[in-house]
Amino acid sequence: MRPPPQFLLLLLYLVYPCFSVDFLFNSFNATAPGVIFRGDARVDSSVILLTNDTNQYSLGRAFYPTRIQMKQTQNSTILSSFSTSFVFSVLPEIASSPGFGLTFVLSNWTDPPNALASQYFGLFSNATVSSQAPLLAIEFDTGQNPEFNDPDGNHIGIDLNNIESTKTAPAGYYNSSGGLVPVIMNNGQNVHAWIDFDGPNFEINVTVAPIGVSRPSAPTLNYKNPVIANYVSAEMYVGFSASKTTWVEPQRILAWSFNDTGLARDINTTNLPVFLPPSSSNSLSAGAIAGITIGCSAFVVILSFGLYRFWLNKKLKDQEEDEIEDWEREYWPHRYSYEELSQATNGFSQDELLGSGGFGKVYKGTLSNSTEIAVKCVNHDSKQGLREFMAEISSMGRLQHKNLVQMRGWCRKSNELMLVYDYMPNGSLDRYIFNKPKKLLNWKQRRQVLADVAEGLNYLHHGWDQVVIHRDIKSSNILLDSEMRGRLGDFGLAKLYSHNEVPNTTRVVGTLGYLAPELATIAVPTAASDVYSFGVVILEVASGRRPIEMGRDEEEDRVLIDCVRELYVEGKVVEAADERIQGEYGVEEMEMVLKIGLACCHPDPQRRPSMKEVVAVLVGEDVAAAPAELLSDLARGATGDNNDDGGREVAPSQH
Repeated sequence: MRPPPQFLLLLLYLVYPCFSVDFLFNSFNATAPGVIFRGDARVDSSVILLTNDTNQYSLGRAFYPTRIQMKQTQNSTILSSFSTSFVFSVLPEIASSPGFGLTFVLSNWTDPPNALASQYFGLFSNATVSSQAPLLAIEFDTGQNPEFNDPDGNHIGIDLNNIESTKTAPAGYYNSSGGLVPVIMNNGQNVHAWIDFDGPNFEINVTVAPIGVSRPSAPTLNYKNPVIANYVSAEMYVGFSASKTTWVEPQRILAWSFNDTGLARDINTTNLPVFLPPSSSNSLSAGAIAGITIGCSAFVVILSFGLYRFWLNKKLKDQEEDEIEDWEREYWPHRYSYEELSQATNGFSQDELLGSGGFGKVYKGTLSNSTEIAVKCVNHDSKQGLREFMAEISSMGRLQHKNLVQMRGWCRKSNELMLVYDYMPNGSLDRYIFNKPKKLLNWKQRRQVLADVAEGLNYLHHGWDQVVIHRDIKSSNILLDSEMRGRLGDFGLAKLYSHNEVPNTTRVVGTLGYLAPELATIAVPTAASDVYSFGVVILEVASGRRPIEMGRDEEEDRVLIDCVRELYVEGKVVEAADERIQGEYGVEEMEMVLKIGLACCHPDPQRRPSMKEVVAVLVGEDVAAAPAELLSDLARGATGDNNDDGGREVAPSQH
């Protein structure tokens, strides 16, 4: 008996749960279907351009319009496979400017919630928290962001719901001899990428090579881990995402092939456009031809005129570099010449690069008198913006305290501002607490660093003619000098107010995990919100744990404040202490430090101690000798008890 058609359709559905996806774009047409665009992404001259050069902050995404099936059901642990290849080009306008590259992404959304531009690829919201939807990205990163633990400025990475890569590899390909041939991904050359996603084996292989090189037999990056299943949903969009900040860095997709039932079809790479830095060879040839065609007398005239213009331009340029405008005389204790800083940093050599990010780059330098400095280069789009920035930062330059990273001076060249700081040879505090440090800070050193930073922050809040709200207190912004003493640095987000002034509402900035809860509803930074961030630092230094630790899913994420508070309620808060420093501290001392951390993190800003009170505890010779009334406040703050508020409305404190 012949089975009914309905049965055959059902059988076909069970064997092949969805139609296969197999496409090949050797070029792109803005009017043809096949790709959907989000943000600033668009088709430009037959290629996909992901960002807009004219916008300071730009992000763009391009997705295939049909979701691909990655699982039979949402709860299934069996994954589907796919193969894709594409050709991309990244060409910064200025070769030395920091960049970010682009990503190939599998996403539940074409617009991932809370995605940011700049170094977040237009996909992620922050390095300390996972995205709000299953998200798996393969990044082709053309810039080094130390805060994300990037190994260098030219690498490939696997990102699982987080901007910090799970695994990375240098960009390049393995030749027939097994040697790695580097591939520079941000010089405009067309780069061919292949990605093979082996679902049943939970394996991802990524390969890159310049156009003209046959596909290498060995992948550039191999990642195999069953945890991949946690970052893939039943159906997902596939496509590309990129973002930028001040610096122009066109990220282009020139061709794309995809297949979820076998190998992706080969791309025809012979006729693809090439985007390279402009060459001056043509103009030189034209000048040479013109010189041959004119007579000797005209040649002499032109040569004389050229020499005069060269001399005049050099003179005007020197005057522009050395001239201090009237408004600049109001600011800064010392101005360095560009030549002086260039010589100190070996011409701003990559060998002297300490770090880079959305703000610019930081170089180590040595002045002629052997003084070591750190030079932070900041670009601004307009002279007006530069003037306002200098006015703000100049106030920071007048801050004088042993526990603040001291600003020594500045230099301006066109719209680029260079800020000169004391060099901190031991880097940031987080290096000695997390990431399996080579040299672990002992308890005495940790206690001293906390006391140092507390004194510095107390000076900002109470010891100067204005109140300085730092707004980004975290362990990576605490630097250690040659004696391992703590200094608070990075005042790029700081705000200044008069002591009797009510702060204005502003946009929320800072780092998730350290942000006070009231900033989510009232975007008014106060001294109390700084105290909260410092309380988080106290807890992570005492416990050796990050503010938010990622699990396989959101239910397994661990928030440090909640964990310590639960232990306090159970009467065993000392169990939160870092196991690596057991035996180095007194139980009573550790309990008090953890309590002051919890008190600083009280959800009610009015119930948090001031920095004067915090200093009284941390700087005191005996923490057990803290005032009794403060101990009482600490106990209430540690549990988040608000029972005696009387129903009053909570408002930010004005310390």
